[in-house]
Amino acid sequence: MLSHLYYPNRAVSGLAVAVWFVAGCVAAFAADGVKWDRLVEDGARTNGVQADALTPVELAHSPTAPEKSDPADIFAMPAITLASSRPDDHGPIGVMGDHVHKKGEWMLSYRYMHMFMKGHRDGTDELSNGDVLRQFMVVPTDMKMDMHMVGGMYAPTNWLTTMVMVPYTFTSMDHRTRTGVTFRTRSEGFGDIKASGLIPVFEKEGQKTRHKVLLKGGVSFPTGSINQRDRTPAGANQRLPYPMQLGSGTYDLMPGVTYTGQAETWSWGLQGTGVIRLGKNSNQYRLGNRVSVTPWVAKKWASWLSTSVRLNGQSWGNITGADPVLNPNMIQTANPNNQGGQAVDLTFGINLLVPKGFLKNQRVAIEMGFPLHQNLDGPQLERDLFLTVGWQWGL
Repeated sequence: MLSHLYYPNRAVSGLAVAVWFVAGCVAAFAADGVKWDRLVEDGARTNGVQADALTPVELAHSPTAPEKSDPADIFAMPAITLASSRPDDHGPIGVMGDHVHKKGEWMLSYRYMHMFMKGHRDGTDELSNGDVLRQFMVVPTDMKMDMHMVGGMYAPTNWLTTMVMVPYTFTSMDHRTRTGVTFRTRSEGFGDIKASGLIPVFEKEGQKTRHKVLLKGGVSFPTGSINQRDRTPAGANQRLPYPMQLGSGTYDLMPGVTYTGQAETWSWGLQGTGVIRLGKNSNQYRLGNRVSVTPWVAKKWASWLSTSVRLNGQSWGNITGADPVLNPNMIQTANPNNQGGQAVDLTFGINLLVPKGFLKNQRVAIEMGFPLHQNLDGPQLERDLFLTVGWQWGL
């Protein structure tokens, strides 16, 4: 019970650690940003203009700009600088692996993700808690998930950008039994660490538009626990069902492809990704494979502000095999045949690019959404709301 009482405080502590991490990164690298600002200001004074008045193109041709031995590089530089100065140069914060960096560049990121689930579906039909209790001894009434994800990107070459994502997850699920007893289970810890490589394979730039295509190859490592336990009416230290576990327990492949386009005040993109599970884990099961397709459109309202709207279509399979400790007849979340489904989500986002001051060139974004369509191999809990808030800093 003590762990249950302290759980909210630990969640707040996790958020505090994430905020401390962001603040530490800002402080550690602020000095380098000041040096660059002073260099730009000195060059601007030489020409009798204010540094803030310089456009990216003027800055590229100012006396402070590095000299180029190849004339082709001089013509390419303004376009690259323009693209990196837009708030919509990155996709919505819920999209990952949508851009690459130039050789030697780094990017640090932090995301907070929240998901809330309540109600049930079997196929597209809605079910009540009573409907589910006619099939199982226990019904989950709602589920909350909060994830803190720290990420990093680095480009060792112009044709390869590497990416690492480390998640830490808090999950809670409320239940009710046929006899009316209510209880809550919780799990907490690091999830599966993901490492990817992004390769630009196509880029075409005209006077008014730009188009890019990126390929992604990644691996998810089984660092998240699949042995989470908690107290239930059946006793203390009981193995929790599949949705309450922190990882897959398997090495998973993560292929993907992303197209992005950009015009003067509009941008758009389309990304397709997959998760392919390799083998079974130590508890004798394998999560279902997953495919996602997400198109989006963004509008740049100012040099520091853009908004976006995005659709996200997903399909994921049921579990192969089964954890021998779990009783699939007790609760739907322990049944491997009640885990697959398809969904289409609609999200709205805001991207902010800080143009001046201590946080110059850092990005803050938020995206919130809800499902338009769910077809679940049920009964299953249905998703009601999801939220992503993120911070990014390219170095």
